[in-house]
Amino acid sequence: MFVASPVKTNFNGVSLGRSPAFPALPRRRTHRVPISRQVRAVISREEKAVDQEESGKSTNKPVINSSPFPWQRSKYTGSKTVTAFVKIRKKIKEKLTERFEHQLELLMKAIGQGMLIQLVSEEIDPDTGKGRRSLETPVLGLPKAVKDPRYLEFTADFTVPFNFGKPGAILVTNLLSTEICLSEIIIKDSSDTILFPGHTWIHSRIDNPQARIIFRSQPCLPSETPDGIKELREKDLVSVRGDGKGERKPHERIYDYDVYNDLGDPRKKERVRPVLGVPETPYPRRCRTGRPLVSKDPPCESRGKEKEEFYVPRDEVFEEIKRDTFRAGRFKALFHNLVPSISAALSNLDIPFTCFSDIDNLYKSNIVLGHTEPKDTGLGGFIGGFMNGILNVTETLLKYDTPAVIKWDRFAWLRDNEFGRQALAGVNPVNIELLKELPIRSKLDPALYGPQESVLTEEVIAREVEHYGTTIEKALEEKRLFLVDYHDMLLPFVEKINSIKEDPRKTYASRTIFYYSKNGALRPLAIELSLPPTPESENKFVYTHGHDATTHWIWKLAKAHVCSNDAGVHQLVNHWLRTHAAMEPYIIATNRQLSTMHPVYKLLHPHMRYTLEINARARKSLINGGGIIESCFTPGKYAMELSSAAYKSMWRFDMEGLPADLIRRGMAEEDSSAECGVKLVIDDYPYAADGLLIWKAIKDLVESYVKHFYSDPKSITSDLELHAWWDEIKNKGHYDKKDEPWWPKLNTTQDLSQILTNMIWIASGQHAAINFGQYPFGGYVPNRPTLLRKLIPQETDPDYEMFMRNPQYSFLSSLPTQLQATKVMAVQETLSTHSPDEEYLIELREVQRHWFQDEEVVKYFNKFSEELVKIEKTINERNKDKKLKNRTGAGMPPYELLLPTSPHGVTGRGIPNSISI
Repeated sequence: MFVASPVKTNFNGVSLGRSPAFPALPRRRTHRVPISRQVRAVISREEKAVDQEESGKSTNKPVINSSPFPWQRSKYTGSKTVTAFVKIRKKIKEKLTERFEHQLELLMKAIGQGMLIQLVSEEIDPDTGKGRRSLETPVLGLPKAVKDPRYLEFTADFTVPFNFGKPGAILVTNLLSTEICLSEIIIKDSSDTILFPGHTWIHSRIDNPQARIIFRSQPCLPSETPDGIKELREKDLVSVRGDGKGERKPHERIYDYDVYNDLGDPRKKERVRPVLGVPETPYPRRCRTGRPLVSKDPPCESRGKEKEEFYVPRDEVFEEIKRDTFRAGRFKALFHNLVPSISAALSNLDIPFTCFSDIDNLYKSNIVLGHTEPKDTGLGGFIGGFMNGILNVTETLLKYDTPAVIKWDRFAWLRDNEFGRQALAGVNPVNIELLKELPIRSKLDPALYGPQESVLTEEVIAREVEHYGTTIEKALEEKRLFLVDYHDMLLPFVEKINSIKEDPRKTYASRTIFYYSKNGALRPLAIELSLPPTPESENKFVYTHGHDATTHWIWKLAKAHVCSNDAGVHQLVNHWLRTHAAMEPYIIATNRQLSTMHPVYKLLHPHMRYTLEINARARKSLINGGGIIESCFTPGKYAMELSSAAYKSMWRFDMEGLPADLIRRGMAEEDSSAECGVKLVIDDYPYAADGLLIWKAIKDLVESYVKHFYSDPKSITSDLELHAWWDEIKNKGHYDKKDEPWWPKLNTTQDLSQILTNMIWIASGQHAAINFGQYPFGGYVPNRPTLLRKLIPQETDPDYEMFMRNPQYSFLSSLPTQLQATKVMAVQETLSTHSPDEEYLIELREVQRHWFQDEEVVKYFNKFSEELVKIEKTINERNKDKKLKNRTGAGMPPYELLLPTSPHGVTGRGIPNSISI
């Protein structure tokens, strides 16, 4: 039998001795069994009782029986060996100093100075009233080779009494000076295997003396938590909430809320920005960093040094592959912007485009219409080879890939059919709505913004629909008229935007009416562009596609202004607000209120990956004062104020699910006989048609999962963690909306399923649909200009004569400058890129296998992945159906944004599990 002894270690010259868990008893010397490079530890007081009993028998001496040793009143049948397999993830790239540190760490681990682990039983120790615990046991020995070279595996052997019970938690202490990435711990004995999933960074004991708590993979509701680990479950949750004080440190895992007070810098007049998340400018909450304030009125946080990263909880930080991909994108952007930047610096001007060839020259080999060979200078020998290499490297680094929208049809963007198609199958297909009645009316205050009735009158529309051989009454009845309306959202900001002095831009508030023809094409009928009213004029202008040269070019300019507005609303409202910003409070609340043992936590975990980090990076350099969005998109320095106004007027959690959103916009009708409960008004609406397939698959998975864990009807209402989670999302995460009546109740499994389906859809399908098409559609500036620098010239304007002489120049000089355009293209390319370590929705069963050993739950995820395989096949078949005009046609890129799979890179397809870019 093994002799009980305290574990002694020495770390960095400091003796770390632990006393036995009980007083030592006098005993005769016994023969010690050789350790033989194994780690054997006394697991609890019961283990020592076994040792004492057997020692007493061997010496024929009576066993001491006193109250300090209550386990001696029980009968024991011996002990068993339990092996712990500890898997650690290595760093992918290491500097020379890190390699040395890595070798030193291996040595420290080999001699037991790297990591201590302690088992906690699910059963209560009657003496302590808590779960039985082992002594802290060092992990010893050199690592074993595993198939995946990214990992190292260590083992530790324990001898435990048979009645120790099943381990429910492991306490992990990192004795090294650097953090350790724990992948998993597997506990094995002769009859059982228990998985303890990690996928977490273990802080150094120097940074925090508290051990990390790792729970076994079996999910359980709070009421089902084994008695031995109930206290640890609550302790672990408390440890990640923090106290709302102090600046967060990089090694911490603290999740807390704060307002958006980190976008501007009040010390610089041109960088003053309002705080978002206050009554005047409501907004979802972000993750608190606790950086010091640079001003108290308004209370703005320091933005830190230029290269300093914003804090995010340690487990939310990009892994090496993701970080390298992101840096590579920035490196490419630097080279892509090199020529325009040099030109602007030399001329002290930001140069506009003067002809379409200026734009074409931004792309590799100009417009790619077929396979191309490397460029050849025609020179031979070494000099020729060297020059050819220089040209081709320059082609790769300084030029962009050709965007899909013009890759096979250079002039597609000019046509009305393509303008309409992109409202249904482009990067922003979520604003089009059914026009149900006329006249169209504004909800803005007429005293401030003029008459509420639109100048897109029945007469204007009737004249246009006559070209299609129908009447306005019939078009309304047959549901053929549609609207994209940015009037009320933008008009309150138009005057301020048009007054911007630095990087001036010009805009209108826009409305666009479309007609869906019988041959399946959506075409724009008329556009209304509005400026703030003056005493002399309402400043509302109507444009229709004419047949003479002048009206033809004016129509192009009107469509460009609509596209500019669409690009801004897409980026600031549909993309940033409704996916990135709205999701952040769900992630914070999930970590603060749901134990890692909770089945809802385990379900949501893959859909939270990297979101806090990418949001922090966006606040650092994308949506911040003076950032890319402000400098290159229409709203300029009022960008986030506009986003806040949209949150106030239109964001509703209950309308963020796909079917509800389609019904709200009139693009679908409730139909109980339809598969998703809705019937589309336009069948050939690729975003909606494909999206409903993904939505239905997510909904089916979630419903099966929820019913499995909440089989008792009362289990929802009795789940205290779940209700704390939902209450915190409403009352803290979306504090400015906390009193709204539309928040869903949480009383039934159906309620919970609907809430979770919404969240997973937003993180996966919805974000994929409006993100990964940014470069394929926006990479060609004339197709989706992010801002325009001129208003449409009127006959009385000085610029009108120039427009009449050279309308092409007037059009091109209205677009973003070359430097603005290439900045946006670089960002769009980065945002449209899948990282090599991307985790896709179709791979969910592989991602979730580390969390579940329940065969029934594993079946749900297998079925889900199989369903997505079928959906991908269905979408590919749809894209070949010649009857579907919004998917297929000469030179038209197919609609692939909701295809579940994708290789890495800019592909215009693929649904990741989470908002990771």
